[in-house]
Parts: sequence; structure tokens; C-alpha cells
Amino acid sequence: QVQLVESGGGLVQAGGSLRLSCAASGLTFSNYAMGWFRQAPGKEREFVSAISWNGENTNYADSVKGRFTVSRDNARNTVYLQMDSLKPEDTAIYYCAAGLIIASIDYWGQGTQVTVSS
Repeated sequence: QVQLVESGGGLVQAGGSLRLSCAASGLTFSNYAMGWFRQAPGKEREFVSAISWNGENTNYADSVKGRFTVSRDNARNTVYLQMDSLKPEDTAIYYCAAGLIIASIDYWGQGTQVTVSS
């Protein structure tokens, strides 16, 4: 079955960096757009970033633009989210997602906690 497994979350001070990874299995990874979403306590899940199947197209939420970078390695079936200049408001559970088009998610990961202290 399809599995998306996130890793790399943790506790970091404001201004610091983290790199999230999402390893995919059970699907033809290079066929899928990949996305990152997050959900903070008491809030709805929100879009963070997405990358096309070949990595040529990316997009970002305004709140993370210029600070986060999404990338993928199709040979390793892995998508990454480099998060720099982290802010306390970035604290959330971060989810990896896959979809033939990112507007329609087919699969979700289990999430990884990111906590940014002030």
C-alpha cells in the first residue's frame, strides 16, 4: 500500500532551520505532484508548498515564501522541505501529501511535529 513517511521535525529556536523529508513507497513517485501542508493547534490544515512531478514548478503560501524551499529526488522517492528563518507561528504538524494534481490529494502522511520557540 502507499506510504508517505515524514521525518525531520523537532524543536528549534526562532530564526533556526529544519529540513523535513518525506519518503514515499507503494506508488510511482515520479507520476505525482507532492505537497506540504500544516495544521496548528485549533486551526484548519493549510497549504504550505507544492512541487510538480518533475520538480520544475513549485509554489508556496505567502506566509512561507522566501523562507521555505521545496525539492524532490525522484531517484530516492523523497520530497524535502527546507525551512529557514523559522518563526513561532510556523509551529504545527507538517504533513506530506501526494496527488496526480496537487489540487486533489490522493495520499497523506502521518505528520511530523515542528515546534519553534521564541
